[in-house]
Amino acid sequence: MPQRPIDAIDRRILRELQDHAKLTNVELAARVGLSPSPCLSRVRALEGDGVIAGYVALVRPETLGLGISVFIQIALERQVERALETFETRMAQYPEVMECYLMTGDSDYLIRVVVRDMAALERFIVQQLSKIPGVANIKSSFALKQVKYKTALPLEG
Repeated sequence: MPQRPIDAIDRRILRELQDHAKLTNVELAARVGLSPSPCLSRVRALEGDGVIAGYVALVRPETLGLGISVFIQIALERQVERALETFETRMAQYPEVMECYLMTGDSDYLIRVVVRDMAALERFIVQQLSKIPGVANIKSSFALKQVKYKTALPLEG
C-alpha cells in the first residue's frame, strides 16, 4: 500500500510509465510537466511504496512459437488450506502458467497457459497438472483469438 496519497502528478507519471517504461527520466519529466529531479524523486517514491512493482519487456508469444493460449479451470477435491497451498506452490513452478487465480463459482482455480502445440499442452495436463495432489477436475478452453490484451491499469483523474 502506498505510504502517501497518489496525486494527479503521480497518476500522470504512472500513465506514462505504463505506456512507455523505457522513457528516460528527462523525457518522463517533460511529459508530466516536472523538472527531472522532482520527477525522479516521485518515481523512486512510487517504487519504494510498492505502487510500481517492476518493469518488464512484453514479448509477443507467437514470436517464440507459443501460439496456443489455453484457459484451464481446476476443481480441487476439497478446498482446504493445505490443498490450496500445494496447488499454488506448483503453479508458481511452471513457466507455461502465465496467470493463476483462486476463484468463486464452479471451479477453484482458473489458469492461463501458453504452449507451443497440442503435444505440449497434453504433457502439461497429463504429466504435471493432473498429478498435483487434490486435483479433482480439469476443464480446458482454447482462446481462438485475442480480442483485447493490456497491462496498463485504468487511472482515474
